[in-house]
Amino acid sequence: MIRDDAHCLDTIVVAKKLKTDLNQGLTVDEAKRRLEDIGPNALPEEKRRGLAELFLDQFKDFLIILLIAAAAVSGALGEYVDAAAIVVIITINAVIGLVQEYKAEKAIEALKSLAAAHALVKRDGAVIEIPTSELVPGDLVLLDAGRIVPADLRLIEGTMLKVQEAALTGESIPVDKRPDKVFASNAPIGDRQNMVFKGTQVVLGRGLGIVVATGAATELGRIAGLIAEQKDTKTPLQKRLSAFGRQLGLIALAICAIVFVIGLLRGEDLLLMFLTSVSLAVAAVPEALPALAAIALALGAKRMVQINALVRRLPAVETLGSVTAICTDKTGTLTENSMRCERFWTVQTSDALEALPISAVEEDIAWRWLAVAMALCNDASLVRNSIMGDPTETALLAALDETGLDHEAIRKTYERMAEIPFDSSRRLMTTVHTMPHGGLVSFTKGAVESVLACSSAALVKNGKTALDSKLILTKAEQISESGLRVLAFAMKHHDAVPANLSIVENELVFLGLVGLMDPPRPEAFDAIRQCKKAGITPIMITGDHPATALAIARRLGIAQDRREVMTGDELSELTLDRYETMAKEIKVYARVSPEQKLKIVMALQDRGEFVAMTGDGVNDAPALKKADIGVAMGVTGTDVAKEAADMILLDDNFATIVKAVHEGRRIYDNIRKFIKYILASNSGEIWTIFLAPFLGLPIPLLPIHILWINLVTDGLPGLALAVEPGEKDVMERPPRPPKEGILAQGLGIHAVWVGLLMAFVCLCLQAASIYLSDMHWQTMVFTVLCLSQMGHVLAIRSEWQSLFSQGLCSNLSLAGAVTLTIVLQLATVYVPLLQSVFKTQALGPWELIICLAASSLVFWAVEAEKMLKRRKRCI
Repeated sequence: MIRDDAHCLDTIVVAKKLKTDLNQGLTVDEAKRRLEDIGPNALPEEKRRGLAELFLDQFKDFLIILLIAAAAVSGALGEYVDAAAIVVIITINAVIGLVQEYKAEKAIEALKSLAAAHALVKRDGAVIEIPTSELVPGDLVLLDAGRIVPADLRLIEGTMLKVQEAALTGESIPVDKRPDKVFASNAPIGDRQNMVFKGTQVVLGRGLGIVVATGAATELGRIAGLIAEQKDTKTPLQKRLSAFGRQLGLIALAICAIVFVIGLLRGEDLLLMFLTSVSLAVAAVPEALPALAAIALALGAKRMVQINALVRRLPAVETLGSVTAICTDKTGTLTENSMRCERFWTVQTSDALEALPISAVEEDIAWRWLAVAMALCNDASLVRNSIMGDPTETALLAALDETGLDHEAIRKTYERMAEIPFDSSRRLMTTVHTMPHGGLVSFTKGAVESVLACSSAALVKNGKTALDSKLILTKAEQISESGLRVLAFAMKHHDAVPANLSIVENELVFLGLVGLMDPPRPEAFDAIRQCKKAGITPIMITGDHPATALAIARRLGIAQDRREVMTGDELSELTLDRYETMAKEIKVYARVSPEQKLKIVMALQDRGEFVAMTGDGVNDAPALKKADIGVAMGVTGTDVAKEAADMILLDDNFATIVKAVHEGRRIYDNIRKFIKYILASNSGEIWTIFLAPFLGLPIPLLPIHILWINLVTDGLPGLALAVEPGEKDVMERPPRPPKEGILAQGLGIHAVWVGLLMAFVCLCLQAASIYLSDMHWQTMVFTVLCLSQMGHVLAIRSEWQSLFSQGLCSNLSLAGAVTLTIVLQLATVYVPLLQSVFKTQALGPWELIICLAASSLVFWAVEAEKMLKRRKRCI
């Protein structure tokens, strides 16, 4: 296709292949014919599911189906409040899922906002304005500053043409275009300087190009296709809860069936056993679990906004706690996104200095002229007390400000008379100025090799000296090895402005070198350290030069040597299998393409990693969507990146991601605590009823008792766990293994033994009460089973820390919920109206004391378990 070859062909060849007259353009009739054949210059729009279909999709999960069945059974039993609660929970979750999917599908639509509405084209020799959608291959398109490029073009002409391609390539600096050059067929997108691409923006100059690709065939269209191919991935929480729901539902149904059969064999009433079995089934399925998860995630999302992290998809809150690798951009995320001068050197200086030596500037002619050159050969300006302009040039003026030099005063003293703008072929910029006492002086800055090629001497403290190019190049290389961008400065005196300005850049006197860098954010150092402590691998993916990327990575502690760096060219030569074996060792990726970013994410996922990917440009969108959690930049990010991401950083700061990881881990811990609580509680209820017949005891509880305990214990106490503060070691333990089940780390064992303990206490109390005959055994069992769960929920607030060291006031919501539940339970025992509903009897003082003592046994047992854990931690 001409699209893939245009950058390596001469413009005449491209025009010939596209059958276009470079002077007249296409004819109107020919353009119309091509539009009919090829189609509009628009991104393809996939068929979208309607709201009804999206809504119905939310009810396909097995746990949701079980909840629907439970609601139907509860309604049939006359438990309308319980049935209504289940229906409301199901509906809320369906609406949340609907909103999430609807927003996720906006990623493709956001791409269209980058397309220009109209374009200037030359047809039949006349320049006309047409809708962008009507462009066809072969059209001649005129470009000027401020326009968004409407299609992929092979440039024919260009005057001072610069295009901002950051959204497509990741390069933060506008790219100089060179229409007269041809490039190798395998040249990366960012290096094809004779091309401009759909969705990028012209920031300077003018140009003329021939359309080589439109619509889906453009680079932007290809990225849109990559986004469409990436299917939404279930989060770790969704996977775990889904598996947990299926397992628990099947086990509960089996136990309920056994209870029903055993009851009938013992001669129990058929209707009673049916109601008891169904009530157990309703109690066993944790209908509050989806609501708890949604509420916990929503509260976590609200907290994240306070730390500058905006969550677009609620499950992303929990996913952050699962990540094992964070693939992050460099510019603006790990760094300040502002250039700063970090090294200064003149020929007579042994080592590059970290700041301009102010005393030398005042006394040393070489340092003084270097400072003047930095101020004068510079187009940045002071606007309302802020330095505005190119990042490199603003950094030069800021360096002067730090030394106390007044660059505005220097400019008034040396008035600019002429200039030769920077040109990518010369790699130089020169300005000519008046001298205070007559004559002129010119200053030149640019690439070291280019300045040296124009220089014949060097300036030192006592005047000129012979130019030692080898020494200067060696020093420049030493500075650049630190990841700094090196600029060279030179000067020349003149009697008058030359008629031919080109001779100004001859026989220059070399002044010195300045090394610049986009420095790391101060908070990034601690954030990287926390990542490593938490078992998370930070990986830098950038479009910058490998040396620059490695220098920043070394400073931050991400990587230490070149073996941990891989370039886009090196990556492209590897098969996916070969790359996956090497991926573990690579910590920095430089000069990568959009497909390669996606390849990196996929390779890490294939290795079993859960990947968080940050990005800001259109080129990042496929990888953002494919990653387990995509994190877009809120300040510099494009709409495309934001729509494809799960979370948006409002401050573009890597440290914010680490704070969000902390929050994600806290949320997941709290959801696990709720599952531990609800599973132990439900198993306690099931074991109590299941084991009683085997011990020769009557069914301990009535169906209404089971439903009541399920209602009051699963509600407020469980939900209050969602606001439990994070544990002290939340960022000192490794990420959860990606394939870890919801019952891992002893949760399942805990639920079983606590449930058995509850049943043991209840059944012993039942047997003793029946033996004594004068005690209200059923009411006591009913009360003990409910209050035991309150003791349990207080004890599991921490995996290892004692409740007495935590304090009841550290979670007032839970303390209030437990208190309210106890009050409600006692009301069923002592309020006459409720006694008739729940078939209870008022307990005497000693009976109540026995119930309180018996129900506390679970609390003390769990506290003993935590004490053993603390001792193991100390060994």
